[in-house]
Amino acid sequence: MIKAIERSIDPQGRIMLPKEWRKFGNKVLLIQKDQELRIIPAKYKKLSDIPEKIVDITSNLNDWHSLKNELLKSK
Repeated sequence: MIKAIERSIDPQGRIMLPKEWRKFGNKVLLIQKDQELRIIPAKYKKLSDIPEKIVDITSNLNDWHSLKNELLKSK
């Protein structure tokens, strides 16, 4: 199920999450992809653990140099 709400961003850049959405914990990952902003619970220790695809990559995530080069080329 998808829930959506509209919130304002205060002058300090804060967004108030609804109380029932805070059950995921008090730390989140903020992700910008194209023209979208995503908020994902920080229960994931590595980006590779996040169930949805954030970037299109073909490199082995254990090979940092290969991954870094691919990400730099995609800019």
